[in-house]
Amino acid sequence: MTPQPSRTIERIGIDESGKGDYFGPLVIAAVFVDATTQGELRLMQVRDSKKISDGRILEMAPDIKTICPHSVIAIGPQKYNELYEKIRNLNRLLAWGHAKALETLLERVTCERAISDQFGNERLILNVLQEKGRKIMLEQRTKAESDLAVAAASILARAEFLLRLKRLSSEVGTTLPKGASPAVELAAKMVIKKHGQERLGSVAKLHFKTTKAVMAGLA
Repeated sequence: MTPQPSRTIERIGIDESGKGDYFGPLVIAAVFVDATTQGELRLMQVRDSKKISDGRILEMAPDIKTICPHSVIAIGPQKYNELYEKIRNLNRLLAWGHAKALETLLERVTCERAISDQFGNERLILNVLQEKGRKIMLEQRTKAESDLAVAAASILARAEFLLRLKRLSSEVGTTLPKGASPAVELAAKMVIKKHGQERLGSVAKLHFKTTKAVMAGLA
């Protein structure tokens, strides 16, 4: 008889990237892990993306995609700004993205359990899923990246974020730094000087305080 615990190993890990970055998209990834892929991810030394260099993340992501069913939802700055205007709440926007990533993956796999980082009321995600007629047990925990499935999702989300940030940088002809620092403000001013104020919304999350600081500096 096959031991039952392998059923409990099956889970979907969800994580996001770009939430604290002024430039670039918000990316949410969901990764399905079972007993076999859990061992493979361990061999690959998968861990929280914050502990891995950007170069290594970009190398690992294609391998994770090869072995694990996954879905990656990228909300580009323009779409992000539209959604934020409507929703006016980052946790609700995150919940919408988490639900979308989960829903997309559940079209390909059957799974009863998902794990994500603690960012707000889990009902927000479950309500969105319920509207689609999907039921899943969602576990939100602090430091969720210590779970292999969540760590794998964090790598896929970060890799997609980095690729898209690079693409946006080449589109505007200015290096768009990560985070929200004085270097980020300077890059925002460069974008406005080169392309006009309107263009900022196509590369940046406008509700950040950075926007106010940049505009005040240009006044």
